[in-house]
Amino acid sequence: MLIRIIAFLMLLAGAAPAVAQQHPAMYYSDSTHRANPTAKDPSVVRFQGRYLLYYSVPVTPEQWGIGIAASTDLTHWTKVGEIPPTQEYEKKGLCAPNALIINGKINLFYQTYGTGPKDAICHAVSTDGLHFVRDASNPVFHPTGAWTVGRAIDAEVVAFRNRYFMYFATRDPAYQIQMQGVAATSSLQTDFGHAAWQQLADSSILRPRLPWETKCIEGATCLRRGKWLYMFYAGGYNNEPQQIGVARSRDGVRWTRLSDQPFLRNGPPGSWNSSESGHPAIFRDDDGRTYLFYQGNNDHGRTWYFSKVEVKWQHNQPYLADAGAK
Repeated sequence: MLIRIIAFLMLLAGAAPAVAQQHPAMYYSDSTHRANPTAKDPSVVRFQGRYLLYYSVPVTPEQWGIGIAASTDLTHWTKVGEIPPTQEYEKKGLCAPNALIINGKINLFYQTYGTGPKDAICHAVSTDGLHFVRDASNPVFHPTGAWTVGRAIDAEVVAFRNRYFMYFATRDPAYQIQMQGVAATSSLQTDFGHAAWQQLADSSILRPRLPWETKCIEGATCLRRGKWLYMFYAGGYNNEPQQIGVARSRDGVRWTRLSDQPFLRNGPPGSWNSSESGHPAIFRDDDGRTYLFYQGNNDHGRTWYFSKVEVKWQHNQPYLADAGAK
């Protein structure tokens, strides 16, 4: 009775009772360096008997670094390491990691941060997943041509058609449109150094054109299934809201969207990801199941959290295992 009286008095005063916010089962962030939890740009691998999650994290008020978390179930994560800036080309920061396991080692591709048009892709290698040796030829890639300002961020490297493709986001010369470009190695036998990469197109391979993509396509993450390469990508700049779309390709260069609608939308008002569901990372586990990791928040970027949804497949088309999951 007392609770009902209090609720009635609150309504008379123009206030509604608070409603507890629902969080997904996976709800991970990093508050090591900031009071507001912040973790962005996920990448997940299974390595040496556990899962490792690499992500962007602020390490000082001015610099970004790469955080490392571990899990045994893909849902509950514990921070186990960090990669701070150490090189001159990283002095303003490094972020947006992409982890790739080759011959028992983790190859990590990441971007320099804070130099605008000069941001470029770098490479490092680890035998334990925690300590990395930088490539002596870093930065290993930036795009050229009249179509681009020369910036390269959000690298995604994937083996396809007997070589490695690198997808990256860049800006147009006016620095307004964020779009996808592609480079590749000549074979699977490569050290991923600066000399290994050849730009495959003198134009964008995927440029925003749908209303929900606004002026940005970034954060590509790829998965090969049979003869197809699938790209999950972030459409829209952060918190516009950013949402996730899907395209596919048979040759790694020419891409077709699977829908003109987002594959994974931002959440409804009041949800944990109402401001965005963005920067995806697709991961295929050893049992063949695939999961889409992504970042979200409900405060327009004051905080950032990670969650995941399972992706299933029917007739070469991906769909969310729980269509209502956010």
